[in-house]
Amino acid sequence: VQLQASGGGSVQPGGSLRLSCAASGRTFVNWRMAWFRQAPGKEREFVAVIKWSGGNTIYEDSVKGRFTISRDTAKNTVYLQMNSLRPDDTAVYYCAASPSVIQSNVANQNAYAYWGQGTLVTVSS
Repeated sequence: VQLQASGGGSVQPGGSLRLSCAASGRTFVNWRMAWFRQAPGKEREFVAVIKWSGGNTIYEDSVKGRFTISRDTAKNTVYLQMNSLRPDDTAVYYCAASPSVIQSNVANQNAYAYWGQGTLVTVSS
């Protein structure tokens, strides 16, 4: 399994970015695909997750209403649409995948066996 994240960049507060995570190497039926982020000097934290089959989503509280996770099953790609960006959203964003993480454990980074390389998002005026 390979995950390739892209779409990061610099944006002003209030702006938008869309991250992409291209997945390859197998089919992902019943897998969960997630986004995590790691800000400078902080631990990696959960952002959002989507179930490949059915598209069920879960979000971390601080991004609810601003970020949307989605997937395109034909393109094997997961997206993170980020709106109303704030300076505290600045971080390296990672996509992750797991065939077996249960819903109650989706925010645990140790539950994900596969990771992309990260893409930097900077929100600053």
